[in-house]
Amino acid sequence: MLHLTSIETIIIFSISFRAMDWLIAPFEVAFVQRAMWGGLLVSCVCALAGTWVVVRGMAFLGDAMAHGMLPGVAVAALLGGNLIVGAAVSCTAMAFGVSLLSRSKRFAADTAIGLLFVGMLAAGVIIVSRSQSFAVDLTGFLFGDVLAVRTVDLWYLVAALAVSLVIAVLGHRAFVALTFDPRKAHTLGLHPKAAQVALVGLLTVAIVASFHVVGTLLVFGLLIAPPAAAVYWSDRIPVVMLIAALIGGFSTVAGLVISWHVGTAAGATIAAVAVGTFFVSAILSAVRERFGRAGAASLAALAALPLVGCAPAQEPAAVEETPHGYVAGAEEASEVQNRLVVADGAGGVRVIDLLTEEVTELPDSGSPQPVPSGARSPLGTDGSTGLAGDGRFAYLSSGGQMKIVDSGGWTVDHGDHRHYYRAPIREPGSVATAPVPGDAGSDVPYETVAGAYRDVALSAVVLNSGTTFVFDATALGDGVVGEPRRIDGIAVPYAEHLVVTDRAGRVEVRGRDGSAGQVQAQTCPQARGQAVTRRGVVFGCADGAVVVAQRDGGFVTEKIAYPAPAADRATEFTHRPGSTTLTALAGRDGVWTLDIRKKTWTRTAIADPVAVNTAGEGSSLLVLTRDGVLHGIDPVSGTETAHVAVSSGPVEGRPVISVDPDRAYVNDIRGRKVHEVAYNDNLRVARTFEFDIAPALMVETGL
Repeated sequence: MLHLTSIETIIIFSISFRAMDWLIAPFEVAFVQRAMWGGLLVSCVCALAGTWVVVRGMAFLGDAMAHGMLPGVAVAALLGGNLIVGAAVSCTAMAFGVSLLSRSKRFAADTAIGLLFVGMLAAGVIIVSRSQSFAVDLTGFLFGDVLAVRTVDLWYLVAALAVSLVIAVLGHRAFVALTFDPRKAHTLGLHPKAAQVALVGLLTVAIVASFHVVGTLLVFGLLIAPPAAAVYWSDRIPVVMLIAALIGGFSTVAGLVISWHVGTAAGATIAAVAVGTFFVSAILSAVRERFGRAGAASLAALAALPLVGCAPAQEPAAVEETPHGYVAGAEEASEVQNRLVVADGAGGVRVIDLLTEEVTELPDSGSPQPVPSGARSPLGTDGSTGLAGDGRFAYLSSGGQMKIVDSGGWTVDHGDHRHYYRAPIREPGSVATAPVPGDAGSDVPYETVAGAYRDVALSAVVLNSGTTFVFDATALGDGVVGEPRRIDGIAVPYAEHLVVTDRAGRVEVRGRDGSAGQVQAQTCPQARGQAVTRRGVVFGCADGAVVVAQRDGGFVTEKIAYPAPAADRATEFTHRPGSTTLTALAGRDGVWTLDIRKKTWTRTAIADPVAVNTAGEGSSLLVLTRDGVLHGIDPVSGTETAHVAVSSGPVEGRPVISVDPDRAYVNDIRGRKVHEVAYNDNLRVARTFEFDIAPALMVETGL
């Protein structure tokens, strides 16, 4: 009898605990749990249909129908409809066409399938080619996005499984007869033609349900591989279906675990595991036929030895570790949690979730504090109020107060991968701002927000006076505002430092704690406007722009001068987060484009611009003019490529064009609306959000 010492027992339990933690850790995240349930449901649906595909040799038909979904998905995406509905319509049309052409006696059925396959695929590619904005969605369509499965998608899959079960049960006898002897099926009154249509319908349901998980190119990983592997272990159709469902479920769970720890694409990993189970089944079946069951069992045990050797090293005790990417109080998501924070400048603040379109109303802080006699009322239509975002928090200044809003959506960029988070929307608190030094009689009597930037440790809010408030980013995430550190100058967090430009024009790289650092060679006189790009921090200066970048462990500066002395200098930069192409207004008859990579300024003439932005190098300039028309301008030739009206009349206040990797957002203050514009699709207005307040101020978060 084997007796274990206490130390050995501890070691065994430690190894077991670490192994279980390795397996369970991925499923502690909500979106991975949804992915698992989605994969399990798809595995069951594919087991029902895939068994008949394998038995009847219908793989080519399945492949054709999978690619035949592309036109429907493309049209649904362009119209803003449900992709699953579009896929179902297109796949049904494909199935109908196959059934119709297969009746011809002039050519074999596979010829008809091949023609429809190519025709539907070509139609889908043509539709996609007409819309550049669909390129991102195409990747998910081809390769799947199992980690983006939503709760509503799970209900679709439950419905698909119910329909598949009904078809499989009611049509079982007819399917069997059709598989082995169609003429006898007709003699028995089992209606083989109707059975063929039902079988194609079952295949359609399975493909439509699967494409969101593994995509069309990988759909056979779950549709073909599990049933093909199951055939090695049974010759009874119901048993094959059951084994196929179990293999598909195992492939889903194993694929998600491997994807989580190795960092591979989840859908492709699931499909690869499913195909791997087929080859393992084929090898074990061959060994069983040659050496019997004992030989197969021995081979399986031998195959498991590498897994035992890869077990965690022996440790005296288990140490609980924080899962990678874990953030207390937040839920990790599978996609960017885009939010829009809008304010009317008089206390009203709304936060809209761009994924769910849910609007959250924050408590009205009441009317702003009185401003000196003769100053303008802070209604967000002049310089008396300001709103800026650092990717998560929005900072609203009005009447001597700066309110901080936690939008509840943000992204953490680790370079080679990103984490997306969502948390409750809330208002951590506010801080007082001071009157603008020496401007007691100014139209803008108080310091207002001009920009906000954040890294893992600091959140810096730049004010119009050239002063910066620096907050503890971790404390803000916990809902604690605290007393900000005030820096006399424009300060931006970058590369674990603070890059500061003071009123004297000196550029300095300081420590995060504000300690003195390295003074740069270039100066920035009359600094106004700043931005953070992939190539460094940019400051707008009277004579051009200064770029501060980290290179070889140090910091360097470079001046990008205006092509000629500029009377209308850039004072506020706009750009897509991370992009190296910046834009700015250039007076009343033009806009500036600053290309950091090419180190060039370009001035584009356009009458009466009030807002400008761009998605990046090579993308059109988006310019809103005073008449309420949004123009797409070719950045090279300066010619207009598209335009769309986004306001019912002349633009009021200070409009905003916010640009992210997929869409642009334009606030219509007069109409109390925000328009979502597909800037790569001829400025098509994809959605319009209506508010009960005038969205005089707007910022996008979650990026």
